[in-house]
Amino acid sequence: MINITNFEHSKLAIKSWQILENDSWCVLGRNGSGKQYLDQLLTGALQPDSVGEFTIPHADKVGMVSFESQQEVYEHELKMDASDYTDADDIGTKAKDFLPEDKLNDVLISEFGLSHRLESGYRQLSTGEGRKLLILQAIFNGVELLVCDNPFDSLDEASCIALSNALERLSTTGINVLLMLNNRQDIPAWCNNVAFIERGQFDVIGKLESDETKRQLDALLMPVSDNVPWPTNMKELCDFKHDYLVKLSKGKVQYKGVSVFEDLDVYIKPLQHTLITGPNGSGKSTLMQLITGDCTQCYSNDIHVLGYKRGSGESIWELKKDMGIVSAELHRQYRVNGDLLTVVLSGFYDSIGLYQQPEQHTIEIARQWLEKIGLLAHQHSSFRSLSYGEQRLALIARALVKSPYLLILDEPTQGLDELNRHRVLNFLEHLSEQKHSTMLLVSHRKDEFLSIFDQHIKL
Repeated sequence: MINITNFEHSKLAIKSWQILENDSWCVLGRNGSGKQYLDQLLTGALQPDSVGEFTIPHADKVGMVSFESQQEVYEHELKMDASDYTDADDIGTKAKDFLPEDKLNDVLISEFGLSHRLESGYRQLSTGEGRKLLILQAIFNGVELLVCDNPFDSLDEASCIALSNALERLSTTGINVLLMLNNRQDIPAWCNNVAFIERGQFDVIGKLESDETKRQLDALLMPVSDNVPWPTNMKELCDFKHDYLVKLSKGKVQYKGVSVFEDLDVYIKPLQHTLITGPNGSGKSTLMQLITGDCTQCYSNDIHVLGYKRGSGESIWELKKDMGIVSAELHRQYRVNGDLLTVVLSGFYDSIGLYQQPEQHTIEIARQWLEKIGLLAHQHSSFRSLSYGEQRLALIARALVKSPYLLILDEPTQGLDELNRHRVLNFLEHLSEQKHSTMLLVSHRKDEFLSIFDQHIKL
């Protein structure tokens, strides 16, 4: 049970909030609205400056699953990686070891589509698979309150349905389910209460089925007009000298004898924007990494990228100078604690962090992109101090800053609120109209299947 009145903190204020047995709630908020502070409150990490009544479950009875918690597990796994000291690859902690041994045959594991991944290491899981694993862990550990931060992001449709059904059943068994969401479209039908947070102010809106609630949400989430001019470095793709950007013949990737995909043909011409879809674990991100050169099996495949045949003496840096990349993997790897301006500037050099003095005109272009994504005021803020969604916006600006020939977008809107998500989709439509880049988009969200994508690869 939760009962909070007159809670005051410099980062968060709650006038009155009560969660009763079998209540299910969602809290909506924009990127940077303060949802992370609510997370910290519920896990005991944020203490009030003053409070009236304050009752929440003990911290060990609260399960928290978020992009941040996934990142923590990922970084811990990296620290424990022994690959540098052994001849064999260290896959790290197996998925099954995150779960109680007596639950390894539980039907939920199958419903979540993880039965065949139990022997895989955590770092081998996709973002969506990792999130489902941590949710299962929380459920099996017997929590009283399960807090899921954007649980449906990066999940395929079947996984979304399975997870939603599982959370619905959970909410009727005495476990309170609280969903922290960026998008109204993600609110499941069974979630019966909604609150909104903005600039750290928490307000209960009411019952979701109420017309008044819907009117209030419409007003709170009204789109903001974007009058910010486009950065001045945008260039057309007309000077690209080859008739293709990507050519893959009978592509094949496998790990330890298990095939990710095989006999895959991909041919992408300049300005042939391509949508890539498929269920979690089908190889979408692997295909992107094959193209970028981050999958080592690119050298055993017949693949040409940006006019180069992989393995013909080209360096990965020759390829990446004409690429812009947004992906969950890059986000996980970007652990350098520089400021936001440094992150965007690093896109000119394809580095994680900045290791050379940028020229003044590149600094100005980076600032223009920060203004375009609405984060110029945070240019000197630490990257890692920002919310996950704000970090993702910065990485999108990093990919766009050099106006690349090839723009690789692996679920770029993951973690973004609906206003910023539509802002990014407008970016893509503008890039298409102006013929700036050729785009490859991986997405599970059907409202992101824009008409600009004239090729659809289903894995």
